[in-house]
Amino acid sequence: MVIDDGSAGQRLDNFLLRELKGVPKTHVYRVIRAGEVRVNKGRAQADTRLELGDEVRIPPVRLPERAAEAAGEYVPPREFPVVFEDDHLLAINKPAGVAVHGGSGVSFGVIEQLRQARPQAKFLELVHRLDRETSGLLLIAKKRSALVALQDQFRERETGKTYAALVAGVWPANLKVIDVPLLKFVGSDGERWVRAVTNSHDPQAEQAKRSISLVKVAQALNGYSLLDVTIKTGRTHQIRVHLAHGGHAIVGDPKYGDFEANRALARGEHRFERMFLHAQRLRFNHPAREGEEIELLAPLPEECQRLVAALSRK
Repeated sequence: MVIDDGSAGQRLDNFLLRELKGVPKTHVYRVIRAGEVRVNKGRAQADTRLELGDEVRIPPVRLPERAAEAAGEYVPPREFPVVFEDDHLLAINKPAGVAVHGGSGVSFGVIEQLRQARPQAKFLELVHRLDRETSGLLLIAKKRSALVALQDQFRERETGKTYAALVAGVWPANLKVIDVPLLKFVGSDGERWVRAVTNSHDPQAEQAKRSISLVKVAQALNGYSLLDVTIKTGRTHQIRVHLAHGGHAIVGDPKYGDFEANRALARGEHRFERMFLHAQRLRFNHPAREGEEIELLAPLPEECQRLVAALSRK
């Protein structure tokens, strides 16, 4: 197999995991260590970076689907609602409750399922991430050049990302900018958490990262506020923690929200059982066409629209 533009620059292990769909990771790393995978007729390490034109010899290690499933590695193919697609990138509308990738107790996510659904695709990689509980716009690069260009834009904050969030209570009209540093930590429960750091004397203040969210009230509802939140930084759980810090947690947030209120909403007349956070607008420059700006929109999911409509009628 000769490495083309879509695979150039990728690590050998990641390349093999993509090519050998259904083969357990342990098996892939075993054949690499055994020297059965050859790059330009020589042995290679898992972290070897592949270059354009490299010749990769892959041994016949593909397992039948049934064996892969028995090993717990089976990934069901799945397509997701497409918002935009061309030769360079794919934008989907991710449903809530679906992880973007496997890991942390999740065996597979969006990217693994897409690769299974599109076996002919030479390259599919996540440009950014969304929390499992968050729905909305998710970008996937179809070429390595597009991945690098788009990730550079995200890193340099040259993209516009706006989320719809429903919070309990009346959001203060004058609270339009939340500029509060955030700190990631592992709690006593072993889970990953994020907290706001508001005191410079906090012993971990220097480790916190500046985080900025712009908040606008899109609609005042009965006892709730529908917000447009534009993030200027892309920190883990940024919107969820910032809004909770502002005194109004996101409806349905299982981590930073009001547990009793969430349970009441799930069991009450509205039967709303997810977190109301949706990536609804994304603006960026096309990675291959200079000067072309792309703006994508993903309407609120039906369950969110129904809740907003019900709250509006009260």
